[in-house]
Amino acid sequence: MPEAAGLWLAVVASGLYHGINPGMGWPLAVSAGLMERSPRALVAALGPLTLGHLLAMAVVILPFALLVTLVAWQQPIRIGASLLVIGFGVFRLVNRRHPRALARIRPTQLGLWSFAVAMAHGAGLMLVPIYLGLCRAAGSDQAAGTLAGGDLGMGVLVSAVHSLAMVAAGGAFAWLVYRTLGLKAVARSWFNLDVVWAVSLILVGGLSLAFALHGGM
Repeated sequence: MPEAAGLWLAVVASGLYHGINPGMGWPLAVSAGLMERSPRALVAALGPLTLGHLLAMAVVILPFALLVTLVAWQQPIRIGASLLVIGFGVFRLVNRRHPRALARIRPTQLGLWSFAVAMAHGAGLMLVPIYLGLCRAAGSDQAAGTLAGGDLGMGVLVSAVHSLAMVAAGGAFAWLVYRTLGLKAVARSWFNLDVVWAVSLILVGGLSLAFALHGGM
């Protein structure tokens, strides 16, 4: 289905977008490789970063998977999720400071750090409207038990595909920087993505809200 294909493309594109965002952690992988003077350390750091990001996606998406089983409430749930994403985007646009609690997580705890950053920046929220659209495209005329199992499976699949795209983009950037520029050059030249991130949340939420309202007409 064209709608489903477009939504899966959005899942992958958001993963690539998260991957190239230095706020999601690829500079830490570069740092690990430079400190250990080994590309293996860089690759090893990508594992916990990916796992933490994956868990953050699942923690946000799976509760919505349970809610979607209430077929009669699908449109209000989609509208509520879209408004939540827009609201969080506005909040990030106004308040661009990183939560102080993130500074207390040691760099060695990459998995925990990645999970906390993804949650704090609303990375999982960006996927929720896309996930709900995929559930709708898959059809909602199944029995409740089958629907619940399908929604949970879809939630896990969306989280996994997104996280794989994220680590592919972030890993490629980390490797390129490790081999050519070095972390100091990135720190001096990289632009701030906070505004872009906030605006993208608002944009995704706005488009999802429009689709949800259109679908109910």
